[in-house]
Amino acid sequence: MMTPSPGAGTLSAPPSLALEAEDAVYRKVWLRIIPFLFVCYVVSFLDRINIGFAQLQMKHDLGFSDAMYGLGAAVFYVGYVLCEVPSNMALARFGARRTFSRIMVLWGLASVGMMLVTDAVHFYTLRFLLGVFEAGFFPGIVLYLSYWFPARRRAAVMAIFFAGVAVAGVLGGLVSGWIMRDMGGVMGMYGWQWMFAIEGAPAVVLGLVAIFWLADSPAQAPWLTAEERSFLVARQAQESTRTHHASPHSLAALKQALCHRHTYLFAFIYFALTCGSLTLNFWMPLMIRDFGIQDVVSISLYSVIPNAIGAVGLILIARRSDRRGERHGHFLACTTGGALALAALTLHPSSFAVSLGLLSAAAVLIFAALPIFWSLPPGLLPTQTAATGIAFISSVGITSGIVSPWLIGLVKTRTGNMDIALYILAGLLLASGLAMWALIPRKPLDGSVRR
Repeated sequence: MMTPSPGAGTLSAPPSLALEAEDAVYRKVWLRIIPFLFVCYVVSFLDRINIGFAQLQMKHDLGFSDAMYGLGAAVFYVGYVLCEVPSNMALARFGARRTFSRIMVLWGLASVGMMLVTDAVHFYTLRFLLGVFEAGFFPGIVLYLSYWFPARRRAAVMAIFFAGVAVAGVLGGLVSGWIMRDMGGVMGMYGWQWMFAIEGAPAVVLGLVAIFWLADSPAQAPWLTAEERSFLVARQAQESTRTHHASPHSLAALKQALCHRHTYLFAFIYFALTCGSLTLNFWMPLMIRDFGIQDVVSISLYSVIPNAIGAVGLILIARRSDRRGERHGHFLACTTGGALALAALTLHPSSFAVSLGLLSAAAVLIFAALPIFWSLPPGLLPTQTAATGIAFISSVGITSGIVSPWLIGLVKTRTGNMDIALYILAGLLLASGLAMWALIPRKPLDGSVRR
């Protein structure tokens, strides 16, 4: 007997359609929910990483050291980690519409509030609140997409969102530098204050739209036909485990997730991977400045190149992984290549083009590993523990955001460069690839029932 997906009713159709009809259903779902969530994710990530562009002026204006600034960036992840599991449990209980709306409105207000920072206490407090409010958004997307798309289609779908990370970097490069340079002094405010105000406001608007645009699950989607709803509900149920019956938002589900050994393996792999990706997100503008570029707008524009290459490359690599039905080898290749590119940056090439090329190679490979990774946990964790398990993996893994910015800021303050930190990050990336290859079991991606 199949277990229905969240919000499902009685199944009235078998989980099968002609290939053309099945593709049409998923195309319809894709067009309805992916573009909107993509825009939301781009805005959320832009609000998270624009602190990296702000540091080009903010540190000087407020008298912050690299170590102080790195600590402020890390404080975001303290709030994020503390609230991520409760937020994903709330999504499983109250639905995606209300959860995503609440998250976006509150983080938008906190992001706009960053324009009011005048000292370190304000900086740390608002960064902490931004983490609290944004907690659960990304793991919520991972969980939400598992309601709509089977495992064999997820890497390409997840790649769209990780392309959003790179797109946020592109937008940050194109917009943030211009705002900080040309808006500085308007109405007596610094350029970085205008950047936080302008880039934070869209999240509030999108949060209000989400409550009307999204459906909690296929069973509640009025824009699907009855046949399409039945097909999607049955297909999701086909992938559900039949041996775990805890409510997905209960403490029992959390306990089951914590008893599952794959939860901890995934958490370590994600921690190691995000140490590398967050370094690129946060420190890329400063790395480009260290390559010899001083003008803030030029730094912003050059940061577009690694992010744009990363956006295109990660989609191509994820689609190849889907076509081949293979995850582990692709993940190992990406993490190994990304590690080598980061390590090569410590050689400090005299050519700016070579340095930017290595940074671009690191970006495309590290970013591409992310959607490949996130295509696996929903298929290997029991369905009833998916909400809490995914949130736990994300929250433990994202503690890298506490460690990485602070550590790199401390290393750079004491040594004047990032070499030691880059070697550590390269080692962690290699460890994540080897752990995935050797310790995570290989499962068919054909939508078969997990037992």
